[in-house]
Amino acid sequence: MRIGVGSGNPVKRRAVEQALGIATESGPGADPRDAESSLLDGLPDDPETVAVEAVPVPSGVSEQPTGHTETIAGAENRAAAVLDTEPDTYDLAVGIEGGVAHFDGADGIFLVMWAAVSDGSRVGRGAGPSLELPASVATRIEDGEELGPVMDDVLDTTGVARRGGAAGALTNGRVDRAGALATAVASAFGPFVSDVY
Repeated sequence: MRIGVGSGNPVKRRAVEQALGIATESGPGADPRDAESSLLDGLPDDPETVAVEAVPVPSGVSEQPTGHTETIAGAENRAAAVLDTEPDTYDLAVGIEGGVAHFDGADGIFLVMWAAVSDGSRVGRGAGPSLELPASVATRIEDGEELGPVMDDVLDTTGVARRGGAAGALTNGRVDRAGALATAVASAFGPFVSDVY
């Protein structure tokens, strides 16, 4: 089975591998029977091998998605673009998008994560954890800046989005970006692995 991840970011690919229970060290073509994840057991055709491949595609939304609607659209657009860009190449496509959003009943602005999984005819959606942004960061986001560069500035680093991400920085490494995104991805696989749908 081939799964295309709609991004060139290695963290997003690793998130899909984690959701499937395929250790990063296993690499492409890993034998899912070596994994302890039951997520693979529910995939169609009981795959003997699973290859997870990065497919850089546009999200079709702004660089800093704002609100759940735009963030979900970015994830769905990425999954659809994988299937459109390389027809008949992938069995499943995964789109992952991070954004910022408000929640009713809670002050502040939150980092949010959404994933979409598609086989071309149906789409599963799932969300990862949400983390409240510090007021100083939230103010800059609301003034139009993008979260990744703001976090790079705050942390005096470069490329935080390709490593532990804002989630890692905001939790002092207790939640890393790949792990947080893996939760969203595993949730989005629901319709493909559960008979309840």
